[in-house]
Amino acid sequence: MPGLVLGDTGAEMMLKAILNNVWPAGGKNWTIKLYTNNYTPLDTSTAGNFTEATGGGYASKTLTNGSWTVGSAALRQGTYAKQTWTFTGALTGNPTIYGYNVVDADGVHVDAQLLSQPFTPINNGDPLSVTPVFALSFGTPA
Repeated sequence: MPGLVLGDTGAEMMLKAILNNVWPAGGKNWTIKLYTNNYTPLDTSTAGNFTEATGGGYASKTLTNGSWTVGSAALRQGTYAKQTWTFTGALTGNPTIYGYNVVDADGVHVDAQLLSQPFTPINNGDPLSVTPVFALSFGTPA
């Protein structure tokens, strides 16, 4: 997959939580959403830049705070368990999924990632799996 992009709004939210113990009013969980507009995430992206998938049995998924695996190797990142969507057929809006974005409990954009290949569900049972990653470092070159 192309690289994960941490949004400025997500970085601000995290700094407030870590340094000032100020959390989103909606709680500490995040939500992963598949998006269908052909958009390349930027650090300046906001939640409004992403068109969430609709139809075909799609629903966003909660990423529960405290359920991430945090690596201690050169690459500082958190990884969440693989999330799989099993579609009931074609989407009703834009037919193709280009990536995922993550929002906090108040709907503020945290990060996003393009899929390595766009995915278009057509048939009942078509699956799409992604492993959510949250990276704060690209590691130290050897």
